[in-house]
Amino acid sequence: MTRKTVRIAMNGVTGRMGYRQHLVRSILALRDQGGLDLGDGTVLWPEPILVGRREHALKALAEQHGLDPRNISTDVDEVLADPTVDIYFDAQVTSAREESIRKAIAAGKHIYTEKPTATGLDGALELARLANAAGVRHGVVQDKLFLPGLLKLKRLIDGGFFGRILSIRGEFGYWVFEGDWQSAQRPSWNYRSEDGGGIVVDMFPHWEYVLHELFGRVKSVQALTATHIPQRWDENDKPYDATADDAAYGIFELEGGAIAQINSSWAVRVNRDELVEFQVDGTEGSAVAGLRNCRVQHRSSTPKPVWNPDIPATYSFRDQWQEIPDNAEFDNGFKAQWELFLKHVYADAPYQWDLLAGARGVQLAELGLKSSAEGIRLDVPEISL
Repeated sequence: MTRKTVRIAMNGVTGRMGYRQHLVRSILALRDQGGLDLGDGTVLWPEPILVGRREHALKALAEQHGLDPRNISTDVDEVLADPTVDIYFDAQVTSAREESIRKAIAAGKHIYTEKPTATGLDGALELARLANAAGVRHGVVQDKLFLPGLLKLKRLIDGGFFGRILSIRGEFGYWVFEGDWQSAQRPSWNYRSEDGGGIVVDMFPHWEYVLHELFGRVKSVQALTATHIPQRWDENDKPYDATADDAAYGIFELEGGAIAQINSSWAVRVNRDELVEFQVDGTEGSAVAGLRNCRVQHRSSTPKPVWNPDIPATYSFRDQWQEIPDNAEFDNGFKAQWELFLKHVYADAPYQWDLLAGARGVQLAELGLKSSAEGIRLDVPEISL
């Protein structure tokens, strides 16, 4: 076996997602398993370069995880000028992402980034064009596709279980504490539109790729947004005005005729089995898929409900569904996509979740906000480079 070291500049690893999912559960997990075997006698050994604004936080992470203390930097330009750095990864706040990715493309680095890729569609498309022109490989995190529940759902779709799919109904969200008497689970910038916050900007890109990959391209969107909690408290226990939407209620028309309705909220208390669930109804059967689980009810075993509000129900509707078995080992979804991207860069494996795919997510968020502001349904044009 030949070990090839891959130096990856990871910008934003002191943040919640950049640290937990990308550094610890993806890159460090790959190191713990001995690297990534490409199948041709080569093992990739990821070497993270921790990049951020707070040097003391970066030093603490390096020390905590036994990383080389020389592999930290608060100077993005210096890191990008290093010819030994192969890949630039971005998990910064959205408002800072576009400029850094532009610089990384200009420096000839392969690009892997969280979404949304930019604050607007024009910027997102320009990044895709620049990356293609520079000849660098590029990918966008689309982690929901790798969730066990959605992998089971895709198995059902590919097997023709549903017949003609009629509708998809999604429920996502949980109560994010205001921060006054209990600390919030999300950073305060998420609730300031001027800092790139808002649940539409955060979640509509997810819904775009889930719908696009599993059910069909989104043809139109009608959305209504709300800021249900107008005041929150930041990381310094100071009150601030929430200027971004914390809930969005969307209807999406899909190619092929299916209709999707997805509610997204950081101001909802959970009364479902998982933090996100999708119910898919088709002519031959239905399914409810979450983060890990998936239940089905086939046409042949569908009970015959009768509306009678005068007597209590003597049975459980949930018990009338069948659990889909795992039938496979499911790895962390972020890690699984990192592996695919690294194989794309170093083994020329196919990879479809690129910056153009990321731009579709930015487009849907942009149109969703416009739909809500103007109170109208909007077509979602196909985009290309």
